[in-house]
Amino acid sequence: MRRALIGILALAIGLGGAAWLALRIPALQDRLVERALDRQLADSPERLFEADALRVLLCGTSSPFPHATRAKPCVAVFAGGAVYAVDVGPGSWNRMALWRIDGQRIGAVLLTHFHSDHIGELGEWNLQTWVAGRAGPLRVFGPPGVERVVAGFEQAYALDTGYRVAHHGAELLPPERARMRARAVSGPASGSGPETFLEEDGLRITAFAVDHEPVRPAYGYRFDYGGRSLVVSGDTVKSQALVEAARDADVLVHEAQANHLVARIRDAALRANRPRVAKIMGDIPDYHSSPVEAAQAANEAGVKLLVLTHLTPPPPVELVERVFVRGVDDVRRGDWILGDDGLLVELPLGSGELRIEALPAP
Repeated sequence: MRRALIGILALAIGLGGAAWLALRIPALQDRLVERALDRQLADSPERLFEADALRVLLCGTSSPFPHATRAKPCVAVFAGGAVYAVDVGPGSWNRMALWRIDGQRIGAVLLTHFHSDHIGELGEWNLQTWVAGRAGPLRVFGPPGVERVVAGFEQAYALDTGYRVAHHGAELLPPERARMRARAVSGPASGSGPETFLEEDGLRITAFAVDHEPVRPAYGYRFDYGGRSLVVSGDTVKSQALVEAARDADVLVHEAQANHLVARIRDAALRANRPRVAKIMGDIPDYHSSPVEAAQAANEAGVKLLVLTHLTPPPPVELVERVFVRGVDDVRRGDWILGDDGLLVELPLGSGELRIEALPAP
């Protein structure tokens, strides 16, 4: 037995040594890189674009707080062969690119409001989907003021666009397709109620006003496709307008701020003599919803599944996740998920089924 163990150990060491040596051979290195590139370029999740379901993918679940693995707010909705991005926070396009989502199939970007963590990567979404072969200017919808946001990003990227056209040629990168086309959705801001502003390929998108004072206006969005529906809250306190807009929806993707943790951060900042941090932590609870309040809204709206996102502060480990959602089970037993980047929910057409999975970590 001892000889057998020694033999197995020697073999393992030998194989390990061979692998160590092989990885230092340039020809083998090149072959391994080539195989990895072939797999990556051939591996695109085309099923997300199939017309048999309404799909929602979390492409950013953090907040202005830093986090090692979560991008800033972004929700990707797949319907009718296209993808629609609700908010485009920093790091969100990187997520989509690492999952190899086909950028040329972008339907539109929908902005809920104009806080930096919700708009910060608009320039990259425009650039990358243009380079991917987008058929025309990128449509950007949002509350009144979206025209200013789009014009600012276009101005900031104007030199970059010119460089790329000069380098790669206008045939590959038509400069007229590098533009963005802003459209303000004004109905909810004017007080006239929800506005259905886009209907195409069987998809209907409706905007509604939420309460994010002093940010005004701020919107949420409802998507209806093939008898299935989902709602994205945007940033808001617990809102009756959101409850009405989400009535009987299959999925509610709702922001969540753990104010009990925010209070602890404020207190720690005071102890550390960091008054600026303490002031901000004292200010933010009055214009966000807690996880428990999001659960209450989901119950009142009668939604099937609640997905918590835009997590403030974003929990770094499982222990903090448990603290973050404390009290939610007391309000809503099951039928809720603490979101993470890569969470995918599929709503097959013609059924009430919900399929939940996590895309592989990039």
